[in-house]
Formats: sequence, structure tokens, C-alpha cells
Amino acid sequence: MPDLKLKLATLLIVFPFAVAADPSLECSIGNGSQVEIADCVAEAESSVDYAIKLALGFAMNAAMELDEVTGREVAVPALEQGQSTWSTFRDAHCEFVGSTFGGGSGTGIAIRSCRVEHGRDRARELMKFARLAVSKAT
Repeated sequence: MPDLKLKLATLLIVFPFAVAADPSLECSIGNGSQVEIADCVAEAESSVDYAIKLALGFAMNAAMELDEVTGREVAVPALEQGQSTWSTFRDAHCEFVGSTFGGGSGTGIAIRSCRVEHGRDRARELMKFARLAVSKAT
């Protein structure tokens, strides 16, 4: 449990200060080629995916606690369905964004940038539930 609280505290401190600019714009600072920008956006996507994984874990713990307290099994299945639906939406929407590049060399960067933006939003949304669980536990 202390490890979980440390991760939560770290995420709450670091994540809100993430730069909110477009990931490809962020990555173009200090990088000259499309290859360097693509690599940078890929790293940002990996970081955001990890943040989502952590945030989902915290939200899932909160949902399990809620289901336990209420004696109903509602929150966990709802969160699982919501996450699955969100993931499907994000992937489809970002593929659409990529399609607007007409197969050009920036397509992959656009798709990953889209995933980063949506992922940041999702992690923030999931953390709302983790904050509620932590505040009720203290």
C-alpha cells in the first residue's frame, strides 16, 4: 500500500504540470528531423500509456472499494466497459486524424500525437476517481 500511495503522490505532483501543447509541437523543439520528432512523440505516447495504466489502477481500486462498501458489483464493470469503449474510440478517432494527412510522412506523428492528447485527458479523468478514494481513506 505505501508503494501505491507513493506512485499516486508522484503522479498527482508530476502529471498536472505536463505541457499541454500539441505533442508534435513539443517534440519539434530541439529536434530537427521528422525521424527525431516521431521518436519523441513515440516516447511521449509510451509515457502517457504508463500514466493511464497507473491512473486506471487507482480508479479500479476506488471502484472495487465502492462496490465493496455498497454491496453491489456496479462500479468495476462500468469502469472496465468505459475504459474499453474509450480505447476503441481513441484508436478509431486517431486513425481518422491520421487519414487527413493523405498518407503523407506526417501521418504516424499525427496519429501518435492524437493518442497522447486523448491519453492525457483520460488519465486526468481517471485520477478524479483516485483522488476521491484517497480522500475518503484518510
